[in-house]
Amino acid sequence: MSLRSALLVAGIVLAALNLRPALAGVSPLLDEIMKDVGLTPAGGGAITTVMVVCLGVFGPVAPLLARRVGLDRTLLAGLLVLALGIVLRSLDGVVALYAGAAVAGTAIAVMNVAMPGVVKQHFPTKVGAYTGVYVSALVIGAATASAAVIPLEHATGYGWRGVSALLAIPAVLAALLWAPQAFGRQPSPANGPRPFRAMLRSKVTLKITVFMGLQSLTFYIMLAWLPTIFQESGVSAEQAGYLLSLSSLAQVVGTLGAPVHAGRRASQAPHVVVAAVLTIAGYLGMLLVPTTVPWLWMIVLGVGQGASLALVLLIITLRAPDPSSVTALSAIAQSAGYVLAAVGPLVIGVLRQESGGWTVPLLAGLACCLVQTVAGWMAGRPVRVG
Repeated sequence: MSLRSALLVAGIVLAALNLRPALAGVSPLLDEIMKDVGLTPAGGGAITTVMVVCLGVFGPVAPLLARRVGLDRTLLAGLLVLALGIVLRSLDGVVALYAGAAVAGTAIAVMNVAMPGVVKQHFPTKVGAYTGVYVSALVIGAATASAAVIPLEHATGYGWRGVSALLAIPAVLAALLWAPQAFGRQPSPANGPRPFRAMLRSKVTLKITVFMGLQSLTFYIMLAWLPTIFQESGVSAEQAGYLLSLSSLAQVVGTLGAPVHAGRRASQAPHVVVAAVLTIAGYLGMLLVPTTVPWLWMIVLGVGQGASLALVLLIITLRAPDPSSVTALSAIAQSAGYVLAAVGPLVIGVLRQESGGWTVPLLAGLACCLVQTVAGWMAGRPVRVG
């Protein structure tokens, strides 16, 4: 591999590492944030909600920006705006807190949508391998941030504001590494809105969007409620946190393995079904015997969810014919997906409150997993969009 290629891969990996820490780093600090700013639990939860909603609403900005300045410069802009949002969120005042969350969420939305197009543009013959690389970096970034913010706070002596602001440093470093690529020779940006309109008219787009939305929904349900489910089953809060971390680490196995193998095949449908079955098995373990070999359920669930995320991003990259179309399809699928994902944990919370237990909510999650399987099977068949 040449030095230029190595720097390109390193830039993509470092950019992907920044796609989740701004989100994952909030939860461990949330109690401290609420006490310092004077927020209610609803107000504290709204910090993450604002960011997830922005992931859905502002995804379509990416193809518009990419057609004007190119994908590489779009990714660079996302990194710089992300750093700005993280710093703004750490400043004094409620307005800065939520405004920073919105700015950071918007930047992540643009980067989320741009990444499949970047992979298609630079590695058109190795889409599966490099999809696995960047999605694995995404998962590792989230797991690292959630595990490191509290030890980092203790080690530095900073409060939540200082530690939160430190999360901007990796984004700045990624921007510096990516800048030579962004300001080098660029492919001519596509003109006009035709790729976006073509994606909207395609039936395949609907199948991919439903698959993206439901895999996001079933993931965020567990991300939001898994520790609570364990604790209400008699597991300590500390152990519940470790189990959630185990699930996150297991996702790396799915994100690395599934797209590399599936990318070599014309159809990804069988791989989608295997990933969905693993996710369903994890849900069933949580429903029926949550405290019996809970580590096994977390590994199974994590591998299934990681593989599902990597596969839907791989399918987006494979089904569209060129980087511009990939970015448009990515915008549609991810925008709808994250809007749905933002609603999922709220609905599950309402079902828990009304039913008085976790049986009904988990059955609802299982039903979503089954529909996800069908939508994924249809999306995974080798039919190109447009």
